[in-house]
Amino acid sequence: MTESVTGTLRRGALGARAATCSKGTLEGQGEPSAPVRSSCAAPWRWALAGLVLAALAVAGPAAAARDAADTPSGFPVPRYLSLKFDKVNARAGPGDDHRVLWVYRVRGLPVQIVAETREWRRICDPEGGVAWVHRRVIDGKQTVMTLGAEPLALRRRPKAESEITAYVNPRSIAALDKCDKGWCRLSLEGVRGWTPETALWGAADPVQCR
Repeated sequence: MTESVTGTLRRGALGARAATCSKGTLEGQGEPSAPVRSSCAAPWRWALAGLVLAALAVAGPAAAARDAADTPSGFPVPRYLSLKFDKVNARAGPGDDHRVLWVYRVRGLPVQIVAETREWRRICDPEGGVAWVHRRVIDGKQTVMTLGAEPLALRRRPKAESEITAYVNPRSIAALDKCDKGWCRLSLEGVRGWTPETALWGAADPVQCR
């Protein structure tokens, strides 16, 4: 029988333990040497008062086919990574002289890199916001956010009939271990489990923001 607890994770036989997206379990070391592929109580993106946010055009499907060597970082665009810190300024352009559009407030938030310069990355977030951040705030680890309005089941194996090991609350953040044939294995607060790729933001290949 699965026990319900307050927080991001609801565990079954593993025992109850609350988890929150604010805990620093997803800290990384910046972008890696090779490409890599939590329900929050407070808003993870704070818009600044008085700003009118213009829609920003981003790279289309052709960017997905761009050779990695053609990008400043040498990594393919688009690609998924995550935010390294719990306070990240999102700017209108690639430079400190551009105005701040909003502030991201959750470390480990999954983002998709949709364009880049040598020092700056244009990111797409789970709500469709597009902005520029400095490369030093990007973590090389890939995370995902759970979608839907109901708790998401994590299963022991990548099969719909497999045993449920835990439930994850909507809009929770988890580390992505790997995906295979439409299923993805997540890690969260010491628990691992499989869930359908379609239930996650940050796992599908197409460009997420247009």
